[in-house]
Amino acid sequence: MICGRLLAQASAQQVDRFFDDVYFKFNPTTRTADGFHQYDSLLEDYSKAAITAQSHVLHAAEKEFSALPTDPDRDLILNYIRATLLELEQVRGWERNPDNYSSGVTTSIFVIMSRTFAPPADRLQSVIARERQFPAVFEAARANLKNPPRIYTEIAIEQLPGIVSFFQNDVPAAFKEVTDAKLLAEFQKSNDMAIDGLKHYQAFLQNDLLARSKGDFRLGANLFRKKLLYEEMVDLPLDKLLEIGMADLRRNQQAFQETARKIDPTKTPQQILDEATHDHPAPDHLLQSFRDVLGGLKDYITAHRIITIPSPVLPLLEETPPFMRALTTASMDTPGPYEKVAKEAFFNVTLPEPSWTPQQVEEHMEGFNRGTIISTAIHEAYPGHYVQFLWMQTISSKVRKLLGANSNAEGWAHYCEQMLLDEGYGNGDMKLRLGQLQDALLRNARYIVGIQMHTGKMTYNQGIDFFVNEGYQSRTNGERETKRGTSNPTYLYYTLGKLEIMQLREDYKKMRGSAFTLEEFHDRFMGEGTPPIKIVRKALLGNDSPVL
Repeated sequence: MICGRLLAQASAQQVDRFFDDVYFKFNPTTRTADGFHQYDSLLEDYSKAAITAQSHVLHAAEKEFSALPTDPDRDLILNYIRATLLELEQVRGWERNPDNYSSGVTTSIFVIMSRTFAPPADRLQSVIARERQFPAVFEAARANLKNPPRIYTEIAIEQLPGIVSFFQNDVPAAFKEVTDAKLLAEFQKSNDMAIDGLKHYQAFLQNDLLARSKGDFRLGANLFRKKLLYEEMVDLPLDKLLEIGMADLRRNQQAFQETARKIDPTKTPQQILDEATHDHPAPDHLLQSFRDVLGGLKDYITAHRIITIPSPVLPLLEETPPFMRALTTASMDTPGPYEKVAKEAFFNVTLPEPSWTPQQVEEHMEGFNRGTIISTAIHEAYPGHYVQFLWMQTISSKVRKLLGANSNAEGWAHYCEQMLLDEGYGNGDMKLRLGQLQDALLRNARYIVGIQMHTGKMTYNQGIDFFVNEGYQSRTNGERETKRGTSNPTYLYYTLGKLEIMQLREDYKKMRGSAFTLEEFHDRFMGEGTPPIKIVRKALLGNDSPVL
């Protein structure tokens, strides 16, 4: 017993050192987002020397944690280390993706602006300190970037006008309460320098790097498999993974067609979807529409014992702050797991701008039709991301609080979209089901296009066509989604995680027999945090049976 306690104590100290000396040391923006604010003035070092130093530290940490007894939290740390080393040494985004630099510095400022964890003047001082380090970032970018894929450079160029506008308009607006003239003058200087640096970086991309951007965005099968293994703990052969994804696509396509016929057999599914987009509230009633849905969702979940909701407090439904409107139409802004002050959770919804034309307003509001409002509220809030955030407050493990997997967090939220309708929410409304299935087909297309494009079996243009013809998406959306897939190759994690959770539920139900309840399963699932489903599966089933 004494030896066990000493080992646990030593392991806890190693975990603390890992986060302080490895994880946060090289990721000060993440440190801010997670709720640790003593180093908010620091910015990531993007230089090649820092990348080399990070690799060295990670290799030492891998050796240290590999020597510890097998444990799920140890495995989470090892997977983070190996995924990061894969990115630094083989994927090499720092050498291939110019958007990493311009979007990276933008995020570093955004995480200070987005939550009032300190008085505005104090946070503004941190913004100034980070902005003063921007020149070194762009100097590193010019030195590091070598033969990126052309589409990566094009995406970075496309993003930069919005980023420049963010610093010109949104950053100053976020600190309009600051009255200290000296501080404001310092901010004016640092912000002007940041804007100037971004404009010069944009010119460098357009006039120099673009012509030299002849690299291949495809990962290849070997790196794709490793990325899935380290990030999601999925070790299935890619052909088997593709077979699973195609089967789910076909099931959802068939269900989509059958649902459309039930609504109106005289119309095409697209005509029915087009009609549904016009069923939306007036702009001045949009926030209230979401409030009405949230209350109803929460009550339904409680009454039907879907999952325990750890807190009765609803997220605060508000208009998206000005500095976030260019980035999102709806989002769940939850505090970091160690945030001590700004602990509110905000459900942000973007309203039409007063300056927009009636056509622009209508197009924006079509994205908030009745079905979309419900599916968005399910995914973002009840019982999706917000409920999972509430459960994370009950997790004691530092590792589980800070490390997780997209296939868990996004898989859970995507799973909830179908699960709640399956459990009777909406009283069998076929239009809600049709919308849910279209969202599922979007995620199915991501799954298949990601694998096929990055293993050389599908071209970029074929990816677009797949989203349109097989995923039932508009061509505009297909282009946007395929473009995303070039730099987010494993965005199959929505469907992958959903399928893993559904399989786990069925296996857990068989094991529990007559004692099974959906609420107990969901509570057990939530109690594990957000690690890869393989870890949750072993905790709930007590074995290493295949995930899928």
